[in-house]
Amino acid sequence: MSAESLSEQEWTGFHHLRLRGVIVVGDDPDLAAMADALERQGLAVRRGAKLVPTPDGRAAHATWARLEPGSDEAAIADHVYRSFLPLNRDLLRLCTDWQTRGGVANTHDDPVYDWSVIDRLVELDERVGPVVRRLGRAVARFEPYRPTLRDARRRVEAGEPDWFASPRCDSYHTVWMRLHEDLLCATGAERNAEPPVE
Repeated sequence: MSAESLSEQEWTGFHHLRLRGVIVVGDDPDLAAMADALERQGLAVRRGAKLVPTPDGRAAHATWARLEPGSDEAAIADHVYRSFLPLNRDLLRLCTDWQTRGGVANTHDDPVYDWSVIDRLVELDERVGPVVRRLGRAVARFEPYRPTLRDARRRVEAGEPDWFASPRCDSYHTVWMRLHEDLLCATGAERNAEPPVE
């Protein structure tokens, strides 16, 4: 078997694995079947209950995930990526302000302060929405990002603070990081070439 023989569903599953870096297979039979297929082809390896991409898998994914240079889809992705970078700097500042206050951990016992940060998150989400929707209309794999980000935002607004930046759920920051990585994969841009966050 070779990577070219992966089904579209397996590629989608492998894409999710690549963006997350690791997936816990557990007792899920669908995940187990996908893990078996990826292992047989040398694209991923199990480490206990966890599945991680191999170097060959990362290389195969890079070819699959890169949009065809010169295509309309690639042009839109390039534009969106450039629009995304200043928004990304704003989101990183927001997450810092959410997690720390005055140089120490934010204990979230001041609702006035927390709501000032949440209000900024809402404003940022309104700015990023049209950008992400445009890309989702052009490239199907980006379509879920907008509703997933919106759901995380709404949960933060509803009083679930973990949905702001916790890595233990599909928090706003967690989904945003996957979107960022997916944009890098789609455009072929290099993270280390991005302007530093001030």
